[in-house]
Amino acid sequence: MWAYLVRRILYAIPILIGVNLLTFLLFFVVNTPDDIARMQLGVKRVTPEAIDNWKRERGYHLPRFYNGDESGARQLTETIFFQKSARMFAFDFGASDDGRDIAREIGQRMGPSLAIAVPTFVLGLLVAICFSLLLVFFRASRLDVAGVVLCVAMMSISSLFYIIFGQWLVAKVWQLVPISGYVGGIDSWPFLVLPVLIGVFAGLGASARWYRTLFLEEIGRDYVRTARAKGVSERVVLFRHVLKNAMIPILTGVVVVIPLLFMGSLLIESFFGIPGLGSYTIEAIQAQDFAVVRSMVFIGSLLYIVGLVLTDISYTVVDPRVRLE
Repeated sequence: MWAYLVRRILYAIPILIGVNLLTFLLFFVVNTPDDIARMQLGVKRVTPEAIDNWKRERGYHLPRFYNGDESGARQLTETIFFQKSARMFAFDFGASDDGRDIAREIGQRMGPSLAIAVPTFVLGLLVAICFSLLLVFFRASRLDVAGVVLCVAMMSISSLFYIIFGQWLVAKVWQLVPISGYVGGIDSWPFLVLPVLIGVFAGLGASARWYRTLFLEEIGRDYVRTARAKGVSERVVLFRHVLKNAMIPILTGVVVVIPLLFMGSLLIESFFGIPGLGSYTIEAIQAQDFAVVRSMVFIGSLLYIVGLVLTDISYTVVDPRVRLE
């Protein structure tokens, strides 16, 4: 088992290095430091002196990969790649293009993102599994057909509709919760209720339809027919046998998402004014702050790889065949 996990972790290292290198090439080869400086200072009426000063203040005046003016190890460390990209492996993200410390901003914004993402993830998972089990229990009935039609309709509607409609109905018409904003601490729950409910409802259609397909595939297997022949009730068959044996494909889609909860939701945080990592990324894109965007891309890649490793670990827990291999 340990050899299997070590092998999976070793596979992840070159993937992360490749993503980091590709991100660097996209930001500093496709867009040169001069282009980045012009976008920050304004394309019109920008003098070469202003561009040089802006690059020197932020370390963009260095060579990309190799600095022939230095000696020894400084030939590699005094480069844009090392200063802006390689140091991310030590979680040194530096400063944004407007001078703010990126690591401090990430630490401050991680809490609001998790305050929305964790309840949305847990509630969404429970509601989707229970709803899909209900459809499977009444399979081939009118309730099942109506549920599938509802899931397809929910999948076909953009999440923007749920956000805008929810803000209009719940916050503006009914005035049950604030329409946007956020405060820290225990007083934040009125600002989180509506975003969490919208997040659960927006993802319910796709999740429930997928889980229903998994359960229907399991319910036709031989061990289910054997359990029914022994007189086991349909409820016990669904919750004790079908749900348990469908956990491997469910874990594939669930465990890999857990680390990405730290990244927040781009749309929900932006529309509800939540100062999380999702809105931080959107603000950086709008301001063309490439230092922040690079850092968020790296963190997202790292968390996704961590999710894949956690998925492999979960396989060893629920499937004895993986441990035997």
